Amino acid sequence: MESKMLSDVVVDEWVQGGPLSIESLVGSVVLVEVFQVNCPGCFISSLPKAIQLYEHYHGKGLEVIALATAFEDYDKNTLENLKQLVETGEVIGETHKALSQYGLLTDGKVQWRLPFAVGMDRVVPDNEPVTDARVLDYICKILPEFERLPDDQRQAVIKQVKQYMAQKTMTAETFERFSLQGTPSSILFDRDGQLKDVSFGQVEHKQFLIEQCL
Repeated sequence: MESKMLSDVVVDEWVQGGPLSIESLVGSVVLVEVFQVNCPGCFISSLPKAIQLYEHYHGKGLEVIALATAFEDYDKNTLENLKQLVETGEVIGETHKALSQYGLLTDGKVQWRLPFAVGMDRVVPDNEPVTDARVLDYICKILPEFERLPDDQRQAVIKQVKQYMAQKTMTAETFERFSLQGTPSSILFDRDGQLKDVSFGQVEHKQFLIEQCL
């Protein structure tokens, strides 16, 4: 696993529980729950699970940060919509549509509040040209087994990543530093601030890893 530290997490603005020094959390086990405001799966499974883990393990040394990011739908995954979520519980876009369908909203609002610090990833304009070298570098970071894939699969991945990078007008720093594949994603650090695990779309294994770190 690439050597990353808790200090590599970038928070552009704290919306709740801050300003908070990331370095001050060294000594605790830290779970960074990375989500997008316009991400139904984040609200149906990942964030509620993070709340449960926080409530169960905070007294034993677990800290949780909910970090909103944006790698798509830049008009919806905004700081303003994050503030609205934290302040009122209101959700937007696909998240609102999905939670409504599942009966998980009350008066248009989520039925829980985030009890831990909430921040926004640093999202900056991306004006770099989409070169072959850049595409391959990105692929190798998120797909270490890329070179072992059959040629037709490699070409399909290259085509998909080129299309993604061509429409990508912004870069989210924490999202890219940890080579995240999407949201929801979780980044877990031990008490020394060292990276222990990065996962995408997984919920159930986090509890076991947290217990190991504690």
